[in-house]
Amino acid sequence: MKRITRISVHSRPALLGAVVMLALTSASVAAADDGPGPLGVTADAAVNRHTARIGALFGADRANSLKGGHFCTGSVVHSPQGNLIVTAAHCVGGSDTNLLFAPGYRDGRTPFGVWKVTKRYLPDGWAKDQDEDSDIAFAAVEGQGGRRIEDVVGGNRFMAGTATGATAVTVVGYPDSREVPIRCTNKPTPHSSTQQRIACPAFTAGTSGSPWINGDGQVVGVLGGHEQGGSTDDVSYSVVLGREAAELYRDATSGG
Repeated sequence: MKRITRISVHSRPALLGAVVMLALTSASVAAADDGPGPLGVTADAAVNRHTARIGALFGADRANSLKGGHFCTGSVVHSPQGNLIVTAAHCVGGSDTNLLFAPGYRDGRTPFGVWKVTKRYLPDGWAKDQDEDSDIAFAAVEGQGGRRIEDVVGGNRFMAGTATGATAVTVVGYPDSREVPIRCTNKPTPHSSTQQRIACPAFTAGTSGSPWINGDGQVVGVLGGHEQGGSTDDVSYSVVLGREAAELYRDATSGG
């Protein structure tokens, strides 16, 4: 089975086109409203206050030419400082510190601005060994004109300790060969004691870091983990958000 690196900007574009077209055609109704739609079906994500909190990550060298340059996904989570996003560690754990986040990004447009990443928070397991069970990260972004990113788009609650599959979740992310986000709702299942998986088609390169959001608006997973998110387009993974994730969130919200 061919391994797909979710952060790569060149992975399987021809297959992606066929899979996305099939999935989106069968799911056109699901994209039309704010509801979850049928389980396990992928569609374009609607433009609304929920998807405004989810955005694409870019290198700073793309500041003047964002279209076609996004490589991962992130989402705003609530914090006392109002400046925090969550993503996968393999998205932000490299040497390039100059990253940009564009919430609600579509077709080169940035309706809620472009925000500079100023600090990254990585678990020890990832920082030391790139342990796939530690593939989660937070990043702080710089304010603009006296406003914090959470003031502009709001933020979902980050929730560690939720049982895998307790409820269905909606995954929203940015495939790197498309300029709009996609979404899919399904019920996660355990892959191991430290990893959870979800069956959703067409989540290819670029969707790493996508939030898994339950019906209460809580982030209970982040696409990444096993094989940096999965070796096929149709099954994606997240670390189980346990003690390490909870401690990392505390560090990020305390500025430590």
